[in-house]
Amino acid sequence: MNWTLAQSMSALEQENRTLMDELEASGEIVPADYHPRVRALHQISARSLAQALDVYGWPDERLVGDEASRAAWRIAMQAVFDVTFMERCRQALREAVGRGAARAWQLAFLEDRIRLMTGRPQRYGTQLEIGADGWPVPWMIEDPDKVDLRRAVMGLEPLAARLGRAKVRREMGLAKRRV
Repeated sequence: MNWTLAQSMSALEQENRTLMDELEASGEIVPADYHPRVRALHQISARSLAQALDVYGWPDERLVGDEASRAAWRIAMQAVFDVTFMERCRQALREAVGRGAARAWQLAFLEDRIRLMTGRPQRYGTQLEIGADGWPVPWMIEDPDKVDLRRAVMGLEPLAARLGRAKVRREMGLAKRRV
């Protein structure tokens, strides 16, 4: 295992969490905005992940362990400012999934995020938005009648179960804001 790379990925993830907590506590986070400090951190993190990709390929579980591999995936997911980089990550992650060294559900989320960023329907229904009624709904889905089959192949729960959990989280978040 590459401990240095694992620590780097995990540290970037922790830095992101700390910044998000700080901005949320100060009231600086507005859901529709991409805060400049968050964007700057995401760009730094993406550069670090790009360097890792150049040297090692995808920082998979065999190379860096589960926690750091998830951190690398989150960095790729947050790189919404550079779809080309996200596509590079998707290819590297796809290869790792093919070797059994990464989780297929991560690939599903990244694939859908790229599709959302490029205005195409998602395949797995992982990307949600807030509907007109204020509740989470999936971004448009390609062939929605087969979405649960595709989700199952990638190790994801049925979409209805995911939406149920998202609604509970939304209710909890709204309740928190009222206190």
